[in-house]
Amino acid sequence: MDFSIDSPSAPSGFPTIDFRAQLNDEQFAAVTATPGPLLVLAGAGSGKTRTLTYRVAYLLSQGVRPGDILLLTFTNKAAKEMLHRVHELTGVEPSRFWGGTFHSIGHRTLRMHGETIGLPRSFTILDAEESEGILRDAVEATDKTFFKTKINPKPGPLHAMISMARNTQLPLSETIARFFPQHEGVIERVPLFAKKYAEQKREACVLDYDDLLEFWLELLKKSPETAAYFANRFRHILVDEYQDTNVLQSQIVDLIGTHHRVMAVGDDAQCIYTWRGADVENILTFPDRHPGTVIHRIETNYRSTPQILALANGVLLAQPKGRSFEKELRPFRANSEKPYFVQTMDGREQAQFIVQRVRGLLDEGCSLSDIAVLYRAHFQALDIQLELSRLQIPYQITSGVRFFEQAHIRDLVALLRFVYNPSDTAAWNRLAVLLPKVGDKHAQKLHAAALDHARLMKQDFIDALVTDDVASKVPKDAKDEWPKFVASLREVREMMRTMKPHNAVEIAIDGWYGDDLKGRFANYLSRLDDLKSMIGFASRYEDMQELLAQIMLLNGETTNRSVDPEADALRLTTIHQAKGLEFAAVFLIGLADGSFPLRRAIESGDVEEERRLFYVAVTRARDELYLCFPQVSTRGGPGMMQSPSRFLTELAPNLYQQLKMKRSYGW
Repeated sequence: MDFSIDSPSAPSGFPTIDFRAQLNDEQFAAVTATPGPLLVLAGAGSGKTRTLTYRVAYLLSQGVRPGDILLLTFTNKAAKEMLHRVHELTGVEPSRFWGGTFHSIGHRTLRMHGETIGLPRSFTILDAEESEGILRDAVEATDKTFFKTKINPKPGPLHAMISMARNTQLPLSETIARFFPQHEGVIERVPLFAKKYAEQKREACVLDYDDLLEFWLELLKKSPETAAYFANRFRHILVDEYQDTNVLQSQIVDLIGTHHRVMAVGDDAQCIYTWRGADVENILTFPDRHPGTVIHRIETNYRSTPQILALANGVLLAQPKGRSFEKELRPFRANSEKPYFVQTMDGREQAQFIVQRVRGLLDEGCSLSDIAVLYRAHFQALDIQLELSRLQIPYQITSGVRFFEQAHIRDLVALLRFVYNPSDTAAWNRLAVLLPKVGDKHAQKLHAAALDHARLMKQDFIDALVTDDVASKVPKDAKDEWPKFVASLREVREMMRTMKPHNAVEIAIDGWYGDDLKGRFANYLSRLDDLKSMIGFASRYEDMQELLAQIMLLNGETTNRSVDPEADALRLTTIHQAKGLEFAAVFLIGLADGSFPLRRAIESGDVEEERRLFYVAVTRARDELYLCFPQVSTRGGPGMMQSPSRFLTELAPNLYQQLKMKRSYGW
């Protein structure tokens, strides 16, 4: 099919754009491709956004009307940036296009045609907190005791489970077993909660975020006329970051793209969001669902040195055959140094090496903000945060709050502080309000009652908590939990008296607070990893007083908020948050099996996504890449020897060079 079928002539007064001069051969071929099913495999740093932008401009130059083009993205920012660039190129106003996120286009569609499936135009959209509130009401209307059981998921995690099942189109039982194994005990009960939740939303004429996709898909399936209308209206569909689509989004694109004039742009090697519902099968099977698909590969990389790209290509070669598209990043830049493999004794020495090398980079003219430390999981950044704070080197964490600021770390520290010093009312208040129906004032009353009883009876404060004088003042909703709460405090106290600090930390995590964590957070396993890293941190100290003092001092240092977001500061970030970014120098830390890939990924057979994460990480570096392997892990307590990450050992040794360590911290 050629353009003349859609539009016989180019618009008058359209600016002349020399597409040939402004694009490389690969980009030009994709941009000017004949309409039809097109899969553009855009490698890291290859100019994906430029290709999409010029494709829109090219369609306009061929006489395609702006209203005939649908641009689907994953962030409104991406859509606005692309359409802004199109405006600069062509003069066509962004408002003339249908462009935006899947959810925003779904909302627009349902406002226009939702009545076809019984959805009133007057519907309103819930935010996350409101959605969880309706779900809470639905659960309590079905089972009043569900949320009173400590280990059962609270409304937030429960909503996350239902949302994941809806976006992946998997049964709830399979979703829970795969993504939320800590809650397998409630598998039989969740479907009824989900049904009641949907009923209550319908009655209130409200939609949550997932409804925008689910009802959009339902509309297209149940109303062939509506599906045909959109297929005829949007003669050209462009989808950005196609590898990140979930099953719902993929089906929507297929239904409105029955004419097969769909350009899907993405990179299967950068599919790293299955934990949010993304399905790599969508991009892998795109040619099967759209017969006659022409695949365009954009593989010239303008970002990284040839040596970094050679290593990235080595990562791609390690992927299982037949489970990915073949591709090879080709360098545009001149030769430079190979990536460095750095073997350190442990996490602390790894941090010391990074700081010393960062200072060298600064002397060489690099700015702090152009240097990044990347890690697989947040807990792996603890030692580098401590070292940077100690030396007063400014840094910013783009993947969340600093380690000691995290809610679950602060909760754990509060528990330890209170057991060590029951007069610490600030620690008590933070801990007690985690109990059902206990607010700040009630927490203070309970503490006062226990203090009075302990003084009167000359009794230990924590033992006083279990007495009738105190227990009688516990709110009704917390009475079942109270004995377990106090028992856990007693166990931690016993460990503080008889064992090492790390033993007390371990017992605190395994006890009442561990159950609280399980019910409160959807990302329980990640938070548990953070807490377990505190066991290793505690093993560095001989007594609890010293541990708590150091934690509070370090907390004060690492929570310094005076750093301007725009200031020159070292970047610390998870790999997920670094996707789309680039830096002159990258330190990739914690490259040990069990840390990267994560142990739970190895045990569950999800290593391929971990490898894709590794690929994303190494392609963030422009000039220098440091692959850091700490030989000893102290995360769970006393040190244990580690093996290098399988992602390193499967690479050809000639792809990197070893940087030899000197214990005087010279390299």
